[in-house]
Amino acid sequence: WQGLIVPDCPPYDKGAFRIGIIFPAEYPFKPPRVTFKTKIYHPNIDEKGQVCLPIVSEENWKPATKTIQVINNLIALVSVPQPEHPLRADLAEEYTKDQGKFMKNAEEFTKKHSEKRPMD
Repeated sequence: WQGLIVPDCPPYDKGAFRIGIIFPAEYPFKPPRVTFKTKIYHPNIDEKGQVCLPIVSEENWKPATKTIQVINNLIALVSVPQPEHPLRADLAEEYTKDQGKFMKNAEEFTKKHSEKRPMD
């Protein structure tokens, strides 16, 4: 599956981000793998697009979890980073210590690297 996340909160509201969801053969007993195909300046998403999303971790996964719940959790994570579970410690530290600087850097990065937002 592929999708497009179109955040409505700064600093990501100037772009759109392509995601991929891979369902393993063992699904729903094993969680899907969620990745960002578009680069994003975010403490919970690394340069390879891997996401620290607790709902799809092996230890937290429940077979009854619906795909829409995974997507909603992902959208929430993009809007509200969780610096206590970082994949990028440098960005988590920046987010925690100087949120103004983080927001400015994330907005610039979004303008430069994100996909064009679809027209409303």
